[in-house]
Amino acid sequence: MPDSVTLVSELRSDDDLLDAYSRAVIGASEKVSPSVVFLEVHQQGGGRRAGGSGSGFLFTPDGFLLTNSHVIHGAQRIEVTLSDGRRSAGELVGDDPDTDLAVVRVDAANLMPVTLGDSQLVRPGQLVIAIGNPYGFQCTVTAGVVSALGRSLRSRSGRLIENVIQTDAALNPGNSGGPLVNSRGEVIGVNTAAILPAQGICFATAINTAKFVAAKLMKDGVIRRGHLGIEGQDVPLHRRIVRFHNLPVESGVLIGAVQDSSPALRAGLKKGDVIVEFSGRAVAGIDSLHRLLAEVVQQEAASITVIRGSAKIALDVLPEFRA
Repeated sequence: MPDSVTLVSELRSDDDLLDAYSRAVIGASEKVSPSVVFLEVHQQGGGRRAGGSGSGFLFTPDGFLLTNSHVIHGAQRIEVTLSDGRRSAGELVGDDPDTDLAVVRVDAANLMPVTLGDSQLVRPGQLVIAIGNPYGFQCTVTAGVVSALGRSLRSRSGRLIENVIQTDAALNPGNSGGPLVNSRGEVIGVNTAAILPAQGICFATAINTAKFVAAKLMKDGVIRRGHLGIEGQDVPLHRRIVRFHNLPVESGVLIGAVQDSSPALRAGLKKGDVIVEFSGRAVAGIDSLHRLLAEVVQQEAASITVIRGSAKIALDVLPEFRA
């Protein structure tokens, strides 16, 4: 039976762990909360006014912010409330329903942007903090862990959003578009959806996807991308395969399904293939494949290289073009 000294020591150890957890959550939320905004969307439809609300976060000091496409969809007017209570009109810069991401700009001074992290470094089980405005309650903080990686989520456009982060940090209506951050206060995802009435099953678009989408939207306002018609996820490649075929990457995109009447099916791609190159460039994962598909020229075939079993196979594919 443990003596009193041992019990006291164990209690102190538990307290220390809880204190460390609290400090991590408090530190991350204090760092990021000043960058989180509340979005009110005003729409006109059927002779009546309608609207909605959601969250967003500043990622540049000159007022560019990320949110969800579904938050601002159909907006005639966007009103942004900053964390210090200032209100300003928001200008829609660009919208990408395929990834459920949008960029809005606000004209205000003394803005504090977030620090963007690297979602490739995220691991299941790590602490994450979600910050947003559920039901209009501004700068609400919830915490949890990364439940899983590599999930797929169907966007409003019907396209699958790949490499989605699953978390049990509580999300509610109004959290959409807010940041999912790690213990260092770096944004690793954009909170997107929760499965209702399930508890603890919530999703965020990976920040590496958001970085690419935001840059394209800021440049062009839209993303025009090629479409293969596959469902895929990131997978590591066996070292022997990498060495034998002298591959430039150690990971690729595992094809989980090939859609009927799709460019992938016509090209001969199969479930279980691992894509490692597209158009002569290395494919380390879903994000790099999406970048390359966004550079596809309409009506121009591209080479695609896959690992099938232990064989390396080169095929030609003609992506469909989508705005």
